[in-house]
Amino acid sequence: MKNTRKGIRIVFNSPVILTFVLLCFCVTLLNEYTGGRSNQLLFITYHSSLKDPLTYVRFFTHVFGHSGWDHFLGNMTYILLLGPMLEEKYSSQNILKVIVITAVVTALINYIFFPGIGLCGASGIAFAFIVMTSFTGFRSGDIPITFTQATLGAELEIPLVDGTKTTYKIPEGTQTGTKFTIKDKGFVHINSGYRGNLIFTVQVQVPKRLSKEQRDLLVELAKTMNEQPPVKKRGIFG
Repeated sequence: MKNTRKGIRIVFNSPVILTFVLLCFCVTLLNEYTGGRSNQLLFITYHSSLKDPLTYVRFFTHVFGHSGWDHFLGNMTYILLLGPMLEEKYSSQNILKVIVITAVVTALINYIFFPGIGLCGASGIAFAFIVMTSFTGFRSGDIPITFTQATLGAELEIPLVDGTKTTYKIPEGTQTGTKFTIKDKGFVHINSGYRGNLIFTVQVQVPKRLSKEQRDLLVELAKTMNEQPPVKKRGIFG
């Protein structure tokens, strides 16, 4: 939500995810109202004739249909948990591409290899988001810290998989590359519902430029630690 001079404007950070969930809700509600006939017609892909135009429509629309509310809630839990974070990171356009490609690929696999089984639901989408989040976590698992934070200890803000943040206190004398674990803040296991741990690695960032005061302080520190600080070379004129 943003304030403007003309009033308050509501801004959604994940319009694709919210629209997708709303469409799934409406389709599931329609399926309940029609006694399953709407899913059979438009939202379940099966080995129907390739001469039927609706066969190709169902290749895309089967991800909106769900067999019931338990099926719907199970998939939407993961999509709402992971989707907004992924959409903010990768953009709405790319998330829409992931949804469309996943729908078509899963439909083709089901049509070719499982001709006797109907397929509906967003389980493939949820699985794709879990895979994307896993790779996102590997790439962004390093937390940068300063030299003074590593030396004196500090409280860090750590981003979580659901897009929120938590604080974690690192001890004095933390070395670069040290791994820390935050219990029960990782991914939720699909089958058991158990939430795993979040593991992150700290990387000490060395400043590229220092003020004269900062450099003098580090020189004094080096002397107290019996280290010989490098002598700054002077130019021809001193």
